[in-house]
Amino acid sequence: MYYIGIDIGGTTIKAGIVSKYAEILGTGSIPTIADEKCDQIITGIVKLCSKLIHDSHLFVSDIYGIGIGIPGTIDEKSGTIVYSNNLAIENIPIVERLKKHTHIPVLIGNDANCAAVGERIFGNARGNDNIIFITLGTGIGTGIIQDGKLLTGRCGAGAEGGHMVISCDGERCTCGRKGCWEAYASATALIRMTKKAIEKNPNGKLAAVAKEEGKVSGRTAFKAEKIGDGDATNIVNDYIRYIAEGIINLINIFRPEKVLIGGGMSNEGDHFIERIERIVMKESYGGERNPRVIVTKAGLLNNAGILGAASLCIPSDIKRDEEF
Repeated sequence: MYYIGIDIGGTTIKAGIVSKYAEILGTGSIPTIADEKCDQIITGIVKLCSKLIHDSHLFVSDIYGIGIGIPGTIDEKSGTIVYSNNLAIENIPIVERLKKHTHIPVLIGNDANCAAVGERIFGNARGNDNIIFITLGTGIGTGIIQDGKLLTGRCGAGAEGGHMVISCDGERCTCGRKGCWEAYASATALIRMTKKAIEKNPNGKLAAVAKEEGKVSGRTAFKAEKIGDGDATNIVNDYIRYIAEGIINLINIFRPEKVLIGGGMSNEGDHFIERIERIVMKESYGGERNPRVIVTKAGLLNNAGILGAASLCIPSDIKRDEEF
């Protein structure tokens, strides 16, 4: 019994064939090319699924379901992408269209919600009924499980922690508002801050690191900080502070057992997580007087999106809040 998990990100679509025991038989990826009708995404997914099945020496009949994690507002009942700001698409009946091409049952969900479920079933949140999963990538996604229930909000439009405002009239977010957490603590925001610093000091160590990399990435400032660049240190400190501010807000509302950080930025290592946790422990409501919240790296690493999406199809005890 196998499933296909598909993680649609802002830049890359990743997919893998997964067993019910979270064993991954094979993976693949393609660039995310979003168009108004989602045609290129759907065509790419169909080809990717066919290739994975072929390369894994399986048949279509061996695949019991395709789970897809997508950033944005997802109507799971109708199988529609209602709105995705980072993909710039809306009202796409993706499930209906994919079923026509694959002849396999398809389920969809918000990508961060999927990853939260995946972490609780397979990852670093096993045994925890109250968790918040945060993905730091092109944008910021949040998945919230409280008392064993996945909180999705009405019509799947809730739990969008990346779009709570942390700075009134601040940086413009791709959702249209100003000052969203995503506009300060995503990898996209970090790249923006790094580019601004390089423009001000084009002959500094930070600029030299970017030149060596061939581009400005989410890792540029962290690399330059390690070789003692002051501009990079300021950027990284500000960035970590922004991440912590959003986490503190979520903790003050939900007080989970764990906050799990995933996405590309989580690969900066234990020290990165520890710096965030120190601020969170000090400044969340009540400080050390209230139950401690563990801030940790997500356990599924680069496979979090794939396993999380596949978990939509794999039987589990996780329930959506709308089911109660």
